[in-house]
Amino acid sequence: MVSEEKVEEYISKTEEALDKIEVVQPDRSHFKGLADDFLEMVQAYHEDARHFYEEGDFVNAFACINYAHGWLDAGARLGLFDTGGDDQLFTLAEG
Repeated sequence: MVSEEKVEEYISKTEEALDKIEVVQPDRSHFKGLADDFLEMVQAYHEDARHFYEEGDFVNAFACINYAHGWLDAGARLGLFDTGGDDQLFTLAEG
């Protein structure tokens, strides 16, 4: 079973990561559209996580926040987001 505290921890970590990222692709770049799509997915899953959390559905909240952070990590690894080199909030290291 997923605890309320664990969900709170993951939501907080993802919110910290969201506050840290910056889309670094130029406006006219094809990759800007990809970065925007990734960010939209992050925000949608984050909102869903918040909704489920507020409803007391911690299992679905946990699933959604992990999807949100997965999109953040994927965008960071692809170079769509600048993370300031933070390898604690993001999976940046190779190997």
